[in-house]
Amino acid sequence: MSSASIDVAAIRGEQRTIWNSVAGPWQRWAPQFERGAGVVTRRLIELGGVSAGHRVLDVGTGVGEPARTAAGAVGSGGSVLAIDPAPEMIAAAQRAAADRHNLHFAVGDVETATLPLGAFDVVLSRWALMFAADRIATLRRITGLLRPGGVLAAAVWGPPPSVPMISLGFAVISRQLALDPPPPGGPGPFSMADPAQVAEELRAAGFVEVAVEECVVPFVLDSVDEFVSFTRDVLPPRMRQVLTDRCGSVDDPQIWAAVRAEAERFVTADGTISLPSVSLCLRAVAEGGPA
Repeated sequence: MSSASIDVAAIRGEQRTIWNSVAGPWQRWAPQFERGAGVVTRRLIELGGVSAGHRVLDVGTGVGEPARTAAGAVGSGGSVLAIDPAPEMIAAAQRAAADRHNLHFAVGDVETATLPLGAFDVVLSRWALMFAADRIATLRRITGLLRPGGVLAAAVWGPPPSVPMISLGFAVISRQLALDPPPPGGPGPFSMADPAQVAEELRAAGFVEVAVEECVVPFVLDSVDEFVSFTRDVLPPRMRQVLTDRCGSVDDPQIWAAVRAEAERFVTADGTISLPSVSLCLRAVAEGGPA
């Protein structure tokens, strides 16, 4: 889908509304989520070659990762700038990073924010690029922000069935309510699930030395009850509204019984729920210099 066929400003506004509405829940669930997600954060730091003295940009930081980890890696001689279009997400990230004096935050879309060109050694992004209104334009913008030879290291989700931590509950609710699938080609959590397409888009944006690898994220929650609570808390506002309109309440017992039944398949012998989820980790180099 090209930018000529979509309303980029409307999509950006909708994304801002969505992420503002769930900033609080994502911050509350961060400890449980990061137990698994930390695997990807550490891999992105490795892929980006983040080290002492580097200048790093974290695009779509959410509640603050991988920015906080990167701030530890670059040390006092480096700096990290974390941006996100949702003010509530940035506020949550700032609260969690009060001790990181080399970490700075800004509200904004990477496509439109006033950022210095060629100023960053590494751009990181964890599960955010999929929501860009125009991915090619976003990726081209990132190439301009990197120094020649600078590195983009980012994570996106694999196909929905391989990402139960994110997709399972939403898929069950969609089936229960007979919701139409989202239109193809638009932004969304699984819009970059095809490794070949991801590599093609990176090259089209001007990156070289493109590599895409699969990483399994070991999400484990204490119980099915905890998974149901997580899914309910992070529901986007549109799905919450549909549940309320169709069922009278977001807490409709039949809906959540169906989510629970599906989640039972992932219960382990000790009663925890294991939801290994596939992420694609990508590395790409801005043309003009050595990696």
